[in-house]
Amino acid sequence: MNTITAAITAVGAYVPDFVLSNKVLETLVDTNDEWITSRTGIKERRILKDDTKGTSYLAIKAAEDLIAKTNINPAEIDLVLLGTTTPDMPVAATAVYVASQIGAVNAFAYDLQAACSSFLYGMSTAAAYIESGRYKKVLLIGADKMSSIIDYTDRATCIIFGDGAGAVLFEPNYEGLGFQDQYLRSDGVGREFLKIEAGGSLLPASKETVENRQHYVFQDGKTVFKYAVSGMADVSEKIMERNNLTKDDVNWLVAHQANKRIIDATAHRMGLDESKVLVNIQKYGNTTSGTLPLLLNDFEKQFKKGDNLIFAAFGGGFTWGSIYMKWAYDKQ
Repeated sequence: MNTITAAITAVGAYVPDFVLSNKVLETLVDTNDEWITSRTGIKERRILKDDTKGTSYLAIKAAEDLIAKTNINPAEIDLVLLGTTTPDMPVAATAVYVASQIGAVNAFAYDLQAACSSFLYGMSTAAAYIESGRYKKVLLIGADKMSSIIDYTDRATCIIFGDGAGAVLFEPNYEGLGFQDQYLRSDGVGREFLKIEAGGSLLPASKETVENRQHYVFQDGKTVFKYAVSGMADVSEKIMERNNLTKDDVNWLVAHQANKRIIDATAHRMGLDESKVLVNIQKYGNTTSGTLPLLLNDFEKQFKKGDNLIFAAFGGGFTWGSIYMKWAYDKQ
């Protein structure tokens, strides 16, 4: 029997229509376009303005986009994984609802949460299910409605995040394409530097937690930046070394879109030319679980069968890692 590898065979995406530009943010907090752009690379981000819709709406839209592009029968999907840090609600996994809504009636489903590394970790999980031989079609979605947990009076965080979702389909490959290697890491030291303090079992919601604005994202920007730069660069360099890849062998860096300077530092460590570095942070900001699949969707037409892609991400916790994949198809 030929060795099974797990390959991405289709992508889809969705971003809301409303554009929150740096100019608009200037009217909300003490900041300006030049300051935001020079420090983050972000020009605008998309926001889901409808308060009656949550992360599931974004995820469903991204999945439907993938299904429409491929004409896949949703009933053939075996598993739906949703990487998200903003589930619709604490109990009742959002992935389960998404699977039902898209017609994946024969799939089991669950959420996966590793902050900004959720989709990267989900890639590892999806690949393992495919490589086991038990499942043929795994739908992995990364989606976050970050606007639901951002304090728009806090200029340190509100300039960074946006809403969005992307989806990929993993299927078996027998040509040696797809998932090649991974180097995933985590360190609990990060717990204090990037978090939402209230709303969990440690500090349940109360009148006081709401008044103290403890249900919004808190980030120690300088510390997170320092760890992210070293973490993403280290694992990306490590995955290249382990697989005997030179800078000439790597076709594309698919990096988490949190800060343009972090992406640049990672590419520099890898020795990559700027033309090989995928960037769309200027359009969407940091969509957390959505960044990697949104990159794949935006640049899908540029990928060629056999291209070497290095994925890298860093998130709260801390969680981070790198994955090496060989692209499995040419976009028609």
